Parts: sequence; structure tokens; C-alpha cells
Amino acid sequence: MVRGLADIGAEGVLLAGAGRAILLQIADPRVGHGVADHSNFAERPQDRLRATLSYVYAVVYGTEAQVAAVRRAVNRAHAPVRRGPHGNSKGYNAFDADSQLWVVATLYDTAVTVYEQVHGPLDDETADAMYRDYARIGTALQLPPDKWPADRAAFAEYWDAHVSRLQPDEKARKIAGDLLHPSAGPALMRLAMPLARFLTAGLLPEHVREGFGFTWGPGQARRFEQTMRLVGRVYPRLPQRLRHWPKDYYLSHIKPEAPHA
Repeated sequence: MVRGLADIGAEGVLLAGAGRAILLQIADPRVGHGVADHSNFAERPQDRLRATLSYVYAVVYGTEAQVAAVRRAVNRAHAPVRRGPHGNSKGYNAFDADSQLWVVATLYDTAVTVYEQVHGPLDDETADAMYRDYARIGTALQLPPDKWPADRAAFAEYWDAHVSRLQPDEKARKIAGDLLHPSAGPALMRLAMPLARFLTAGLLPEHVREGFGFTWGPGQARRFEQTMRLVGRVYPRLPQRLRHWPKDYYLSHIKPEAPHA
């Protein structure tokens, strides 16, 4: 049976790639400088994670009212980050289609990367279905449908070219440091950060990992491979209610706005 995003996107193990996706996003200065200048998400990283996951889960699994609610929330958050004489974004625009394409591309590529690390390679039909489905995450906002590369081969060409140009700058490294070495936030989150840093480093492309200043050698690479093999043996055996808990949790907390009188 062919599976798509609706079958795969609920897997909580995909959250292991959250740090990878964010660091790839901010390594592009169009995104990273906008975040640095207009966001305090490093001080409240759980809020950004909640916003991103709520949006993705709503688009894939939510009701029309939930999709509308998260779309409005994202648009409100992006509204101050605009280019132009009346904006204050210093050249960065959260509604820029190329920036939106890059953000969605990092979510898609990270989901596939983590899923295949745990479950093995996707078959072509499932991979194609998942790829087509991911376009909805961008087009539910302002991403024009024709901006999403036509197929996986076109995406691979776009991805390889874009990743090869990434060079994390000082602002990106500052955001990454604040995010991965938090001084505040829930105690459980801070306890999980060493593992989050390790997984993030292991999942990043090599030159991007180096650009963010991660220490990485053969020993770390072996431990990363061993960790992912262990996750691949244990995770699929967990009950579905545990594997899908993040999706169920975040969807349950999306409250559609009451209609105006």
C-alpha cells in the first residue's frame, strides 16, 4: 500500500530532526537574519517548536478551522518581518517565496532523512506520494504551487545547489548557540539538550556542521550510527499511541478562533 505524509508525518521520531531543520533554515541569511532581528525564539524555543508543529500537524491532519487558525497565527508572527520603506526587516521578508520554499524544503528533507535512518529507505511510490504531500505545507501559506520543484529529481537538484552555498554566519551561529545551549526553559528540555545537540550534528551536512562549529570526528560518527541503529530497532516496536503522541497533543491544543459577530 502506498503511504504518504498522512501516514508518516505523525511519527514522533521525526522530531529528532528539529534541530537540523532549524539550523539549515537559519544558515540561509534570508531566514537567519530575519530570525535574529525579529524573533526571541532562542529565549523561548518551545514556543517556536509548538508553532511549527501545530502548523504542520494542522495542515496534514486538522480541520479547516484549525488550519485557518494556525495560518492566521503564522501570518501574525511574520507580519513585522517585511522588506520595504514601511518595514523594519532590513531587507528580509518572511513572506518571500524563496525563503518560504527553503523552510518547507528543510522540513521535507529532514523528515525523509530521519525516517529513513530509522525505518530504512522509502520505496519510490511512497517517496513520491510523500513529496507531493509536502507541497501543501508551503502552499497553505503563501508559497505559490509552481515554486515547489516538480518532482523528487528536481528537488534534489534544488537542494544540492542550495545546501552547497550555505555558510553559517555570525548571526546564525549565535542563534544556534542560544538554541542548543539554553539557559532557561523547562528542566526536562534542558536535560535533553546534549542528545539534541548530538543528533543535530549527526544529521547535518558535513560543511554545515563545520560552519556551526560542532566538534565531530570518527568517534562521534560511530556513536551516531550506533544510536540510530538502536532507535531503528526500538522505536518501531513502540505502541502507536506513543509514537503519535506529539501529533495528538499539538492538535488538541489548536483552538479555532470564534467567529466575529
